[in-house]
Amino acid sequence: MEKAKVYFTDFRTKAFGDGLPTKLKKLIKKAGIGDLDMDGKFAAIKLHFGELGNISYLRPNYARAVVDVVKELGGKPFLTDCNTMYPGSRKNALEHLECAWENGFTPLTVGCPILIGDGLKGTDDINVPLTGCEYVKEAKIGRAVMDADLFISLTHFKGHEMTGFGGVIKNIGMGCGSRAGKTEQHSSGKAQIDETLCRGCLACQKECANQALDFYEEDKKMRVNQDNCVGCGRCLGACNFDAISFDFNAAVEMLNRRMAEYAKAVVYGRPCFHISLVVDVSPNCDCHGENDVPILPNLGMFASFDPLALDQACVDACLAADPLPGSQLAENLAKGDFHDHHDHFTNNRPESEWQSCLAHAEKIGLGTREYELIKIK
Repeated sequence: MEKAKVYFTDFRTKAFGDGLPTKLKKLIKKAGIGDLDMDGKFAAIKLHFGELGNISYLRPNYARAVVDVVKELGGKPFLTDCNTMYPGSRKNALEHLECAWENGFTPLTVGCPILIGDGLKGTDDINVPLTGCEYVKEAKIGRAVMDADLFISLTHFKGHEMTGFGGVIKNIGMGCGSRAGKTEQHSSGKAQIDETLCRGCLACQKECANQALDFYEEDKKMRVNQDNCVGCGRCLGACNFDAISFDFNAAVEMLNRRMAEYAKAVVYGRPCFHISLVVDVSPNCDCHGENDVPILPNLGMFASFDPLALDQACVDACLAADPLPGSQLAENLAKGDFHDHHDHFTNNRPESEWQSCLAHAEKIGLGTREYELIKIK
């Protein structure tokens, strides 16, 4: 496979010159986004709206820049993300939209509608068959994501406590999975019910196709039949009271491989384009309700048609940078008994692992790790 082209520009601007949103527009145009036939097409722009309390997510201004370019090309853009599998401010579409609005993403600010990809309760998904993969036969992807004619990812590149970093593949694979899809990636286990939270409403039982949920009349509580439960996660989206959960017991390498396969389900066989901004590189995911100081400098904006090459380019840029003083990464390295892994992501979160994701993504044909970096002023 020939090298992929990855386009790059830094965050420097000149006084009274172009602002960063304009630089982003120039970057993605140089990278070839105009080669996509967008005329009259629905374009899903996938990004993370940030958890309430976290302010390190990408500013809406960047989303607006991408939206404007899509409109110039005749496309019909919408911003999208799918609901989370954990209790928080984005576990259903109503709360998710309110979170997005509070964090500055509104149709007025971004210039297009905002759709939650897997619907009201995170159950509106499509089973996407996969070939050439090892762990996922059918990926559960948000319906709105797959209904779009073309797909654009807009990624905030940052650290992550499990996968080392959150990049393009994570934004696509984990982000576009429905609540059941996220459960499949994270968990090898079965449903659990907190009886103190269960209201006995039977909503979860109606979603279960495996007769794995038994209602007990004597105490009006639902319980899991562990023999029948297949761990599909459908019940998770049905519960409005956070009574159902799954253990995050998938080994990190298994999580990485499933995530890469989910990303392939989203992008394979249709027009796609990918953008990643290495800015405000917080040590943890934007899913946290807080954000610590960045561990690395603001390095630049990257764009490519190849999601794997894009992640690799961002990784290489990060590994070549110096840690920021006072950050979690710098503090770890300053500890006398700390083992230096010579890898910023592992040094930031020693329990994490990231190499298996990129290796597996290349193995299943998601892209190539070989790239040519083209710098744009």
